[in-house]
Amino acid sequence: MSPAARPSVVIVGAGPRGTGLLERIAANAPELYAGRPLDLHFVDPYPPGGGRVWRHDQSPLLWMNSTAEDVTMFTDASVEQAGPVRPGPSLAQWAEAVRTGEIRLRPEAGGASAAPGLADAIAALGPRDFPGRRLGSAYLAWVYERSVAALPPGIAVHEHRGTAVRVTGPRDGRQEVWLRGRPAPLAADLVVLAQGHLESELPVEQRELGDFAARHGLTYLPPAFTADADLSALRPGEPVIVRGFGLAFIDLMVLLTEGRGGTYAPAADGALTYRPSGREPVLHVGSRRGVPYHSKIGYELEGERPPVPRFFGPEQVDALLARPGELDFGRDVWPLIDKELGFAHYHRLFAAHPGRTLMNWPDFEEKYAAADPGSAELGALVSAAVPDPADRLDLDALDHPLAGVRYRDGEALQEGLRGYIEADLVRRHDPAHSPDLAVFLALLSVYGQLTRIGDRGPWWHGFFSYLASGPPGPRLRQLLALSRAGVVRFLGAGTTVTADERRGVFRARGASVPGAALQARALMEARLPEPAVAHSRDALLRALHADGAAATPSAELLTGGGDPQLLAVNPADGRILDRSGHPPHPRRFALGPHTDARSAGAFARPRTNAPAFRQNDATARALLTFLRDRTAPPPSVPAPAPTPEDSHAADQ
Repeated sequence: MSPAARPSVVIVGAGPRGTGLLERIAANAPELYAGRPLDLHFVDPYPPGGGRVWRHDQSPLLWMNSTAEDVTMFTDASVEQAGPVRPGPSLAQWAEAVRTGEIRLRPEAGGASAAPGLADAIAALGPRDFPGRRLGSAYLAWVYERSVAALPPGIAVHEHRGTAVRVTGPRDGRQEVWLRGRPAPLAADLVVLAQGHLESELPVEQRELGDFAARHGLTYLPPAFTADADLSALRPGEPVIVRGFGLAFIDLMVLLTEGRGGTYAPAADGALTYRPSGREPVLHVGSRRGVPYHSKIGYELEGERPPVPRFFGPEQVDALLARPGELDFGRDVWPLIDKELGFAHYHRLFAAHPGRTLMNWPDFEEKYAAADPGSAELGALVSAAVPDPADRLDLDALDHPLAGVRYRDGEALQEGLRGYIEADLVRRHDPAHSPDLAVFLALLSVYGQLTRIGDRGPWWHGFFSYLASGPPGPRLRQLLALSRAGVVRFLGAGTTVTADERRGVFRARGASVPGAALQARALMEARLPEPAVAHSRDALLRALHADGAAATPSAELLTGGGDPQLLAVNPADGRILDRSGHPPHPRRFALGPHTDARSAGAFARPRTNAPAFRQNDATARALLTFLRDRTAPPPSVPAPAPTPEDSHAADQ
């Protein structure tokens, strides 16, 4: 069969999401597509496996945000999928297999001989350690290579180091994927968009701040991936207002302190002491909550896991989807989530800490199940069964930790916030508070169910990350040291930033110290760009939207926030929807954070029924089934030789 006649799929994006899809194609092909020819074309300007965000070429100081044993790219029995489970190692298991020689890394796949320091990092990695991102990149590259090797005979992989800028073609015919700088398109029977996180044009407020900075000779750094941000404009010793206290801030903190030569040393009391290099700016950080994300939990759950989903599972989601009209997140969805998280919390409290309860579990469970979410009846039940208010789950208090808290001055705020962070570190590493871990597991379950409903907006993603995806404990210990050294200063809750035209400076103030304000000549947004199809800097997404692809509002009903407009897809298989009312596009698919079925991440903790894995499996099976139904297996299906424009081809 000539190369032009061979069926082909173009996958735009060879990072973790594209790699996960490839793994599922390899797993499902023996059942659905054995003996047939197929070309898989991966388009990405960055090396496959890690892609842009997880590429090897970034600071060695940056860490992954999960322990090595909590990172996997492989499905297991927990994943609700039609395809087969193909077991594979977690990052921790992979590192151990490399150490023992069971897995040998090829230099071109991110092996130790190609990456200085990688062998030492693998040798030192323990299961509960937080790997560097370069180590994560090597794992992802190995997963990609393993998945290529697992493809059946006749399926060939071709890599194109470039950027896709447009997709054309009729709904009932082959598609064309145009690459920047290439005169002829890639022909494709099917196209999958798996670009991962993307840049967006700035919204009005941020454009105005940028214009203000340009007029007055100030520095304004808008939302960006911290590893790619040009921080050279932030000068030593100068005050910098930092808006955002999540994971992007942690990366910024690292790059502007250790990244500029600062070091840490243990103090006599076991705390860290920061030794400045003198090249650091002074970071004044604030946010809506005014506190950093909660520390990662530093212990394992012993005994029974919370039996979730219970109150927000497939049955409840089916009922929500069957309702007429638009769903209101605050009215229809959030009460069920609140009850689900509470159930996990109290199940663990009764099971692991019965001395802190005044009722037997079966009676409590029965009454809890019968009570309406958020009702006075439910509150009275919890108060009667759990005497200590500290043992009760209060999600509103968790989301607003500084609500009503006022400090007499800035120094009292610094001391108060350090106390808050120290208490959080103690709690998140103490199994006496194991209901916190049960809530974390319930949050993962909830996230998995929400993918069926569609995206729920910035508030939900922020709340999830604040509770479930905070920084490693060691990073918060470093933050405390930086605070004591005066390199980081806290602005408090409700932080607002204004442009002072008369003085030509940025001004920031928080609600935690009434009347206090800070002025600075530099402002940095420590957060990722919001996904926005119509305003994406990705030319392909913008063109798709202009050609009729539908974008759905990312509903922000709890706080009345923004509307990033995500690419609308069929949650069953990822096919792209359009604005004309047609059925889902039969030949175009999309996966990842730019869609309204986005999930928590392209890789996941083992044994958590990860939604990304379920989506990858469903999309892989849809691709293979579509192609199978349109091709007949020839007597022989040798893969073609690599073409000159391919940077790599793996022929099976």
